[in-house]
Amino acid sequence: MLSEHFVVEPIAALRAMLVSMHHQGATLLVGVDGPGGAGKSVFARALAQDMPNAAVVEMDDFFLPSAERSADDPLTKPIGGDFDWWRVRDQVLRPLSKRCTAAYRRYDWETDRLAEEHCVPPGAIVIVEGVYSTRDALASYYDFTIWVECPRELRLARGIARSGEQIRERWENDWMIAEDRYIASQRPQNRASLILDGSGTIPHDLSREYVRLFTPQTA
Repeated sequence: MLSEHFVVEPIAALRAMLVSMHHQGATLLVGVDGPGGAGKSVFARALAQDMPNAAVVEMDDFFLPSAERSADDPLTKPIGGDFDWWRVRDQVLRPLSKRCTAAYRRYDWETDRLAEEHCVPPGAIVIVEGVYSTRDALASYYDFTIWVECPRELRLARGIARSGEQIRERWENDWMIAEDRYIASQRPQNRASLILDGSGTIPHDLSREYVRLFTPQTA
């Protein structure tokens, strides 16, 4: 965890703030970043709920098919190299920032190929959630960014609970190593508008509240 300083806040207040930032006709772009298993998806869905016309775009839909992924060691391959961030930029962030419709094909994890097309019209609040979503090359497109922090052991346990023990080796020896390099080199948490605790260890109502973390410099 980044800090022992925290406060529990209502999601409704965050929604209201984002709505107040939203200009009619434009798209307000919100990035929810953080390492795998931190709780980004749960928070993004809770945030979008009851927000007029809000849409959630998942970085998992931009995972590269295996034939296009680098076989390099996670210590040497490009940062976030398993994800097609160029498609995120060119098919989602850039069009929406220009008040055009976003259109992209979803990566299907079972068939390992791109599946059906999804369209996101401009003019609403669009939340892009997933690790690497606020990487250096994409950060300037967002109006508001959120980083979700969570202890490593809990993140790994969540990943195994979702996908089974057979995924442990990939988490420990590939994905988590790559995410560590991303965090160390690009420091996305340092430029986040808001830092959250995704561990769930601080009592709060996940559907209505979130836990804001403060660094010692801002506490």
